[in-house]
Amino acid sequence: MTEDRESNQVVGGRIFFSGADRSLVEEDEIRLISIGVDIGSSTAHLMFSRITLERLDTRYIVSNREVIYASDIFLTPYADNHDIDTEKLSDFIDSEYAKSGVKREDVDTGALILTGVAVRRRNARAIGELFAGEAGKFVSVSAGDSLETVMAAHGSGAVEASRGGKRILNIDVGGGTTKLAVCEDGEVRDLTAIEAGARLVATDAAGTITRLEQFGALALGDDFQVGQFLPESGKREMADLLADRIFHAIDGTLETCYRRLEQLTPVSDLDGIIVSGGVSEYFYEHSNSEFGDIGPALAAALRQRIERQGLKVLPHRDGIRATVVGASQYTVQVSGSTVFLDPITVLPLKNTATIRPQLDLQEEISIEEVAKAVALQLAFYNLDMTDQPVAVALKWQGSASYHRLDALTRGLVQGMLPVLEKGHPLTIVTDGDFGGLLGMHCRENGLTANAIVSIDGIELEAFDFIDIGEIINATGSVPVVIKSLIFPGELNAEPKERAA
Repeated sequence: MTEDRESNQVVGGRIFFSGADRSLVEEDEIRLISIGVDIGSSTAHLMFSRITLERLDTRYIVSNREVIYASDIFLTPYADNHDIDTEKLSDFIDSEYAKSGVKREDVDTGALILTGVAVRRRNARAIGELFAGEAGKFVSVSAGDSLETVMAAHGSGAVEASRGGKRILNIDVGGGTTKLAVCEDGEVRDLTAIEAGARLVATDAAGTITRLEQFGALALGDDFQVGQFLPESGKREMADLLADRIFHAIDGTLETCYRRLEQLTPVSDLDGIIVSGGVSEYFYEHSNSEFGDIGPALAAALRQRIERQGLKVLPHRDGIRATVVGASQYTVQVSGSTVFLDPITVLPLKNTATIRPQLDLQEEISIEEVAKAVALQLAFYNLDMTDQPVAVALKWQGSASYHRLDALTRGLVQGMLPVLEKGHPLTIVTDGDFGGLLGMHCRENGLTANAIVSIDGIELEAFDFIDIGEIINATGSVPVVIKSLIFPGELNAEPKERAA
C-alpha cells in the first residue's frame, strides 16, 4: 500500500484511486483496505476488511474478503440536548483506529451507515464532519427503516439462505426498533419495522431507570418513570410484551400505532428464522454482558415463542454487525459509446445511489406503471426522502420504437420527481446500447429541465453506488467506478458477470 493516498479521480480517461502513479484499469489484481462504520441510535461500531479484486475484461470481481479488525461495540453517546455527542464518538473512532493498527491514509474505501436517530439532519451533518477529510473514500448511506431492514437481511445471511426457493424470515432486533424481512429465492419480498427494542428502557447498576423512550413508557405503564427502581421482574414482563408485539407483526395482527412501516402480509410456511441486531448476541449466546437494558430478557422471550411454534432457527452471520459488514469495494466498467450528456459539464458524478425498478420491458410499456415502479424503489431505499443523486438502472428488452421510448422516459421522469425536484440530474444506466436514444428523447421532448446523464453498456446490482468520470474523448465513452456493498456468504455464490 502506498503512503500518499488520494481520493479516486479521473485523469486522461483513467481512473486513479490511490497514488498518482497507480491506475485501476491497468492492474489485474487489486487489494483494498475497506472500512465499514455503523452509527445507530443505540450502538456504534466499525470494521476493517481487506478486499481482493480480480479483473475480468473491463470489470473486477471480488475474489476474497477478510476481516482484519472488528471494533468494540460502543453505546452511542448522547449530549444533554439528546443529540449524539460527536466529541465522544470521535474519541471512540480514534481509539479504534489505534487498536486496529490501520492508519487513516491506508484506507482505500468504505461505507458510513447512519441508522435510527443518527439519520436526523442535525446529527447526520455533525457525524459527517468527523469523516469530512475522507469524504472521497466513503459511500454515505442514511439508512431509514426500509433500507436498514434490507441491509440487515443481507448482512445476517437471510437473503443468501433463501436461495433455491426457500422462505426465510430475518428478525433484526435493535435498541429502539425491530425490523422484519421476508426473504425468498435470494430477494427481500416483504418487510416492516415496529416499535420494539432492547433499549426502550435502561437502568443503572442499582436498577434505577436512566433512559425511558416513549414506547418503553407505554409498555411499562404509569407506575415507572426515570429515576424510579425497575425490578428484574418488570424487565421480563416488558420483554414478554415486546416479544408478543413482534409475533403480532409476523402474523399481521399488530396495532397500527406500533408499526413504523406498512403491515406484513401474514407470514407462513417458513423454512427458517434468523435473528440479527444487538439482541442476537444474547439469542445465540455469543454474549452475556449487561448494559442495563432488556436485551437478555427479550432474547429469551423470543426464543421461547419461536420454539413454541416449532420454527427452525438458522445460524446467523455477524449479528449486531449485520449492517456494517457491507463495507464498500471498487469495481470498474467502461460505458458504451452511445452516451448522452447535457450539459457535458455535469460530469463527474460521485457517490450516486442506484435503484433497479422491476420492469418487464418486453411487454407494452405503461407510463403509469413505470412511474409507480420507480417511485416504489425510491421509497424502498428511503431515497425519496434524502437529498442525493440517484441513477435508474435498466435491463433493456424489446424494440426501441418511438412509442416505447416515449412511454419509458415519461414514466422515468415522473417516478424520479422527488430526486429531480432537488436539482439532481436525471441519470439513466442501461445494459443495452440505448443510452443515447433515451437521453436524447428526454431532452428533445422537453421532459425535464434538469441535466441528463444517460449511459449504456453497464449492468448494476442492488446496493451499488457509482462514480461516473469525465468523457474519454478518443472513444466517446465514460469510465464508471462501481462501489458495491459486499456481504459475507454472498461471495461464495457464483459471481454475476457484469456487462461492459
